[in-house]
Amino acid sequence: MAVSGTLTWLESLARFGIRPGLERIEAMLAELDDPQRAFAAIHVVGTNGKSTTTRMIEALLLDAGLTVGSTISPHVRSWSERIHVNGRQVDFEQAVARIRPAAERAGATQFEAITAAAFTAFADAGVAVAVVEAGLGGRWDATNVIGAGVVVLTNVALDHTDVLGDTREAIAAEKLAVVRPGAVVVVGQPEWALPARDAGAVEVVVGDGSQAIDLAVRGAEALLGARVDREPAARVRLPGRSEWRGAAPPELWDGAHNPAGVEFLLERVPPGPGFVVCSSILRDKDAGAMLERLAAAGPTLVATVASSSRALPADELAALARHHFTTVEVEPDPAAALARARALAGPEGRVLVTGSLYLLSDLAALATGVTP
Repeated sequence: MAVSGTLTWLESLARFGIRPGLERIEAMLAELDDPQRAFAAIHVVGTNGKSTTTRMIEALLLDAGLTVGSTISPHVRSWSERIHVNGRQVDFEQAVARIRPAAERAGATQFEAITAAAFTAFADAGVAVAVVEAGLGGRWDATNVIGAGVVVLTNVALDHTDVLGDTREAIAAEKLAVVRPGAVVVVGQPEWALPARDAGAVEVVVGDGSQAIDLAVRGAEALLGARVDREPAARVRLPGRSEWRGAAPPELWDGAHNPAGVEFLLERVPPGPGFVVCSSILRDKDAGAMLERLAAAGPTLVATVASSSRALPADELAALARHHFTTVEVEPDPAAALARARALAGPEGRVLVTGSLYLLSDLAALATGVTP
């Protein structure tokens, strides 16, 4: 299958945006001989921490001797982060090219195409189990075709309320809609144990939603029916998730993109001088609440704008930030904004780059010269 222009085509699908529903992914997969039926699965849903939990489960299952596929979203450094087989990135362009004709016939969205590419890559590789991160919610998410035997619900917070509902209970119901009768469900917050049973869980395990490694261990053990050594999960590191970069000043890159994510991040920041915050936030997020929490990191913010069409313009973000920060500067270009944040922090300060994984992806691409 020719791969020329594959990434250009994939990136063009972003114009279709998010279109919940299963009819397109089901049509694609049927044409591809239903690859999702070729392996067992663990489905990771929740508001925050899904990617880290997914990759930690992958590491634990690999250590147990299984052949494993995993898929996460979004990526930071490159598209290839999204699909792993046996702990290694697949040839992403080849995987997408493999499903492109079916995707075009189905009118697939970008996420649906990537999901089909992941499932097909897993089936082609003969993996025993796939660890699959949901994209948005659960009920109408493209990943909700796998009928997973184990579901991990990391946590539930207010996010994507325009699609999932405006209460945590409504959002949890959308996420738990992926549960099939007889599944084992691991929940990171005890209030979702009963809803998980109501959704069809045969067993509910309550873990510590503040620790991705605890949820990963419980999820892996639920699949294996045996204890696991958590050390392989402890070694997992993902780009843009509590990632320290640079030395003078030190930089913390984290894709916290909702108020709960910001709280989680700041609770785990080691003591030190205050941060200069470099941030872009999407317009469909609760930017005011995020900025209120981010102000606890330091009094200075440089507002910028990620390449996503959903990103708030830098001047609008700055206007919101002035309610919470002592000093706010506007620099629409992400690279220039980061340079300004570094200058304001000086060698004795620290820089926090956060608010959107799209911002981190833009900056990573500029640093490497490679389109993510």
